[in-house]
Amino acid sequence: MKKLIMLLLMGLAFGSQVVYAAGADTSSFWDKLRNKLESLTPQNKVTTTNATGGVRGAPMASEDMYWKGDASARTVDAEELEAFKKAVALIDLGDKKQAQSAFSEFIQKYPNSSLRKDADQALALTAP
Repeated sequence: MKKLIMLLLMGLAFGSQVVYAAGADTSSFWDKLRNKLESLTPQNKVTTTNATGGVRGAPMASEDMYWKGDASARTVDAEELEAFKKAVALIDLGDKKQAQSAFSEFIQKYPNSSLRKDADQALALTAP
């Protein structure tokens, strides 16, 4: 009897996760992405270089590092940001097929972009 109850409880626990994942609303991803794009500041390419200090072997890129007291907005190359915004605009128009190709082109053109993770996730959500 105890085994039957345990199996039932485990089935409910795992089943609820599947139902939750299947019913997850992807619109919240797009809303978060739009908010993120509004907070980014486009930056033109400059010929000067900057140095960033960090811990050797740290798993994060220098642009992702947090510096105490640094309240500046994150910047992205202007062309890169414009290409990403065009892909998101295609989603707003409801053209998933064109948006999928736009996100694919973005990933190919800007493989080291700070928006790469968002582009990967958007590409997965636009897949048929």
